[in-house]
Amino acid sequence: MAVTNFSPSACIELKEGTHIAKCVLMPGDPLRAKYIADHYLENPVLFNDVRNMLGYTGMYEGKEVSVMGSGMGVPSMGLYVYELYNFFGVESVIRVGSAGALQDDVHVRDVVIAMSASTNSGYITSYDLPGIPAPTADYNMLRTAVAAAEEIGVRADVGSVYTSDFFYHPDKEVNRKAKEMGLLAVEMETAGLYLAAMANHKKALSILTISDHIFTGEALNATERQDSFHEMMEIALKTAVRA
Repeated sequence: MAVTNFSPSACIELKEGTHIAKCVLMPGDPLRAKYIADHYLENPVLFNDVRNMLGYTGMYEGKEVSVMGSGMGVPSMGLYVYELYNFFGVESVIRVGSAGALQDDVHVRDVVIAMSASTNSGYITSYDLPGIPAPTADYNMLRTAVAAAEEIGVRADVGSVYTSDFFYHPDKEVNRKAKEMGLLAVEMETAGLYLAAMANHKKALSILTISDHIFTGEALNATERQDSFHEMMEIALKTAVRA
């Protein structure tokens, strides 16, 4: 049985001799976190496996980077990033995930860098601010990611996305309404990440790969998803070590 250190968290318990880097990449799927650690980080070490939410710390371009699953949806993302920010000394989190395109000029395989995130999540109402907060990325991380995309020749759409609590929304017109508002893509975590970062005076960025188009029905196959994922990961990792 692995020996673990004391943790103030019920969901993250560092294994003995491990730690979490100042910047954490967060895909939704914990098995994707393992894939990232195995294929992109040097000498990755497992630091957490509580609830099978796998987390690893390794090296990229000579600097430490961690990667950990976030689970699906705003509440799960909000829980994990709150604890990373407040209990484990993490300064920045980069979401790396997939999204469905809403706009005609956002295409399958594109990378979307989320400047801000509108949301239908009730999570946003819990912050004690008169009015409604505007979940927004850290500008320095955003600027670094855009520069990294340009450097490696990857098309990146930069703008606002729509974070939904619903994968199957009961309002069949919701995606059309989001499109009319100019939102680039729909996904399920970015607003929660940005709100947690803002409330805890930390940094966050969401970098997304377009895996399908909501209106055209176009979608990537398994091989194409992997190729596009690599482009997103290269941007995210360069951002993690530079910003």
